[in-house]
Formats: sequence, structure tokens, C-alpha cells
Amino acid sequence: MPKAYFTPATFRFLAALDHHNSREWFHAHKDDYERHVREPYLQLITDLQAPLAKISTHYRADPRKNGGSLFRIFRDTRFSNNKLPYKSWQGARFFHERRHEIPAPSFYMHIQPGDCFAGGGMWHPESDALKHIREFIADNPATWKRATQSKAFREHLTLGGESLSRPPRGYDPTHELIDDLKRKDFVASAHFDEALACSDELLPWLVSTYKKVSPLVDYLCAAQELEF
Repeated sequence: MPKAYFTPATFRFLAALDHHNSREWFHAHKDDYERHVREPYLQLITDLQAPLAKISTHYRADPRKNGGSLFRIFRDTRFSNNKLPYKSWQGARFFHERRHEIPAPSFYMHIQPGDCFAGGGMWHPESDALKHIREFIADNPATWKRATQSKAFREHLTLGGESLSRPPRGYDPTHELIDDLKRKDFVASAHFDEALACSDELLPWLVSTYKKVSPLVDYLCAAQELEF
């Protein structure tokens, strides 16, 4: 049966955390975090595993509280000028079974007041992985276009991330896909509003979105010589 996971209280908590963002406030409201954010998110991750496996048997929705798909709410402030201790959002990534061996694309979901989205791809791939992707696009332009320019993809998803201002070294500036070869991130996403996030349509919407972005994820897996 369709069911809702998040409620307006989820977004009220995240908005309040963004406003207060201190360890004292979070500890005083930790039960609200567990009830309205973490527990429903973990249930959603649990329920995503079966439909995700139908998209690719090599991807995992891992509902463990620590070390699974759900990102920690705590910020790593060691190397950041921003010393706020908590994120004002909650995200999850659904990863390839071989992610510890080879850099791999993932599916992703993000909830935040005024900024909810889901999609997939590779964000800031390290230099070797980035080199493989660019070479693969240059050698397989038709497949890239099929993965990212289909009607379903264009109507539902937007390619995003950062790009170089100039063509990468060694690539023809007149290449038909030079704008894609200049990318530093290879991600596509679709936004959704809080009404959808709090409805029983969220899970089917996510599954539909992951199906639409799967050709991009498949292509990036091929660039890294990974199974999809």
C-alpha cells in the first residue's frame, strides 16, 4: 500500500535546525530529529531497495543507521571555515556494490526546506575517473546523447554541476559534445516540492526518477568498466 514518510514536521525541524544550529539545541531536540527525519528516511530507504534492484541488481539502498545510505546530519568542520555543527538538510545515496573498489556513480535524494531533489550520476569525480568519463564521451558520443537527450530525460531531468571555462587539454574545441566534455560533474536531477515529499506519491516518484536517470548512471558505469 502507498504510504507517506515525511510530514510538515520534518521540514519544520530542518528549518529550526538551520536557524539554531548548535549542539545544545540539537541535543534538546534529538527526539524530534529521530521521529520526524531519521526514522522515516530509514524506512523510505528500506522500501526503496526492492524497486531499486529492479533498475539495477548492482545498486543498494542500505538502511543501516551508520555506514548505510543515509548521510550523517553532522558536518565535518575540520577543514572548513564554516564551523556550524549540523547540516540543514538530509540526504541519502544509493550506491554501487563495488564503490569501495572503483569510483562509481550513485542515485541520490535530498530533502531541505525549499530545495528537495533526486537524481543520479557522479559528483566531483577524482582525476582518473574524470579522465575515463571524458574519453568515453569522446569515443561514444551517440550513446551519450541517447543517455542524456531522450524525451523522458529532457522533460524530467536537468544536467547540473560545475564546468571548466575552457575545453580540457587534448580535446578539440569544436567537438560536438565540447560542453559536456568541459563538465567537472556528471549529474542529473529533478526537483520536487514539500507537498510531494509529504505525500504517498514520493516513493513511486523517486522510482520513476531513478528509472529516467538510469541511462546516465549506466553510461558512467560503462566509463568506469562497472556492471550495471
